[in-house]
Amino acid sequence: QLQASGGGLAQAGGSLRLSCVASGIIFSIFDMGWYRQAPGKQREWVATVSSGDTTNSADSVKGRFIISRDNAKNTLYLQMNSLKPEDTAVYYCNAVHRRSTFVNYWGQGTLVTVSS
Repeated sequence: QLQASGGGLAQAGGSLRLSCVASGIIFSIFDMGWYRQAPGKQREWVATVSSGDTTNSADSVKGRFIISRDNAKNTLYLQMNSLKPEDTAVYYCNAVHRRSTFVNYWGQGTLVTVSS
């Protein structure tokens, strides 16, 4: 129900934009987020945009990554600028119902590799 795309290889200092298309859910009533998991590390939170369009992001990406959503297109975005090698990870999108955290979904992940 969540299909992430847009990953790939980028050079340090470069940019990528990830997309996550949702299907089968009422996209507008879900809080949406991006997480990432680097090799050998635990999955970590990157950024969130609520159903009310409030955004928040981890300190490690603040000022470089921008999360946004387009409810008309059922799509979540992550604009990643000033990429660093430590941003290398599999990026996952996540949807959590705004009234029940028990209702949540994960995308399949898209790999981002940043070379130095």
